[in-house]
Amino acid sequence: MELLSPAGNSQKLYYAYAYGADAAYIGLKKFSLRAKADNFYEDDVQRVCALKKQFPQKKLHCALNIIFHNKDIDALLESVDYFKQYPIDAFIVQDLGIVPILQKHFPNAALHLSTQASCVNREAVKMYQSMGFKRVVLGREAGLKEIRQIKDAVPEMELEVFVHGAMCIAYAGRCLMSAYLTNRSAQSGLCSHACRWNFDVKADGRLSDQDAKNLAQSGLLLLEEQSRPGEYLPVFEGENYTALFSSKDLRMIEHLKDLKEAGVDSLKIEGRMKSLYYVALVTRAYRKALDALEGKISQEEAAPFVEELENVSHRESTTGFYYNAADANKTTSGASDSPYDLAATIGQKLSEAETSELIKKGDNSIILRQRELDSMHPSAREARLKDYEKHPDKAPPAMQEREGWFAYRYQPMNMVKAGDTIEFVSPDVTALVSQKDSWIFVDPESGLELSWSCDGHDCVIYTKYDLQEGTIVRTKDPEFIPGKIRDTGRTKSEAV
Repeated sequence: MELLSPAGNSQKLYYAYAYGADAAYIGLKKFSLRAKADNFYEDDVQRVCALKKQFPQKKLHCALNIIFHNKDIDALLESVDYFKQYPIDAFIVQDLGIVPILQKHFPNAALHLSTQASCVNREAVKMYQSMGFKRVVLGREAGLKEIRQIKDAVPEMELEVFVHGAMCIAYAGRCLMSAYLTNRSAQSGLCSHACRWNFDVKADGRLSDQDAKNLAQSGLLLLEEQSRPGEYLPVFEGENYTALFSSKDLRMIEHLKDLKEAGVDSLKIEGRMKSLYYVALVTRAYRKALDALEGKISQEEAAPFVEELENVSHRESTTGFYYNAADANKTTSGASDSPYDLAATIGQKLSEAETSELIKKGDNSIILRQRELDSMHPSAREARLKDYEKHPDKAPPAMQEREGWFAYRYQPMNMVKAGDTIEFVSPDVTALVSQKDSWIFVDPESGLELSWSCDGHDCVIYTKYDLQEGTIVRTKDPEFIPGKIRDTGRTKSEAV
């Protein structure tokens, strides 16, 4: 089975490939149902082409899955020559109006039917096959039994299904709630996820807010639809909020064998708006689980990587519609959360010559500092030395050569201080927890040690660890409390 991962930008595309995806799917500006993802446009072409050369066996799928209005068709036609520059292997579409356009201008690219088309039966699959589609991304409402029946009826059609990530409470994602509340249509890629907002019960003045909350939390209130007398639905507010239609997250990593036996050809991970940390760790977990299923590694070897899914932002999980529709209909509350912060990505390893040059820079910086001190009036020099003693970070030491250590470009995303415990995460190492004095930060301009690093500041990390290409750095979030939903969870899920 193919493993298909999300890529909201070219950086995430790299991590999808590096952490084990056989293929990745991207969106193009204005034509994707994840319009708030970075998506791809302008100079992204060069980066994507370079990644395809770096990973020649990997596939690239492109989502053009909005519902097209006339103006969108016009915009697509205007952009065709630009899109032709991308090494796209397949287009994911739901609107049949663009099929002849794609067939004309991209004859070598496969057509994949989007899950938004709600295809869940064999006759529909046969029809799409006759139109030239190579693959159907089945509607999420299809169960394993139905998938097996479709595969038996149309064995030559590739079937793709979602296996992990956020689910939509609406049928095939065709929700009007976001458009109704925020004038942002989900079918144009602008979903505000209003179904997952936390709503608070208020009173209109005739009752206090607290009395209204107490009543909502009492369990005494019921809903009865007029044409269904005797059928009662409870109305209940949680401790601090009410989530109306917040669906659980899909997780099928423990059931890959069942999916394979049902005839699934491609396993799709949701999350083009999620972070590179999410893309990397979820892709890695499913890669290892698939490798174990195929006998390439043991289940014991795969297990630690699967367990790492708990360290990625997620909600309570479900198997969706695959076994029982009732499982998918159970809602949950709260935002996604993670016990970790993404601290940085590890870039290119410095050569021995580059490392030696950095050490020389440090030595020269110390010489220049000493010359400056020597040129100062004795009283001024004494004051400067006292300031250095009080604030050591103003006179950092030079990087010293350490046998068996390696230097890497370090792209910081969050604050890390010297001496903090950091964890190195890579495609084949679950998490390498740094030992004391096992790494230092270095200023690439001066060769001097840094006491901290944060976003926007160039940095080199010098460490005793020989890191795998694609390594990322994470730190424990001191404010994370297992089992407690934090208000920062929704925004944090976009980071980790």
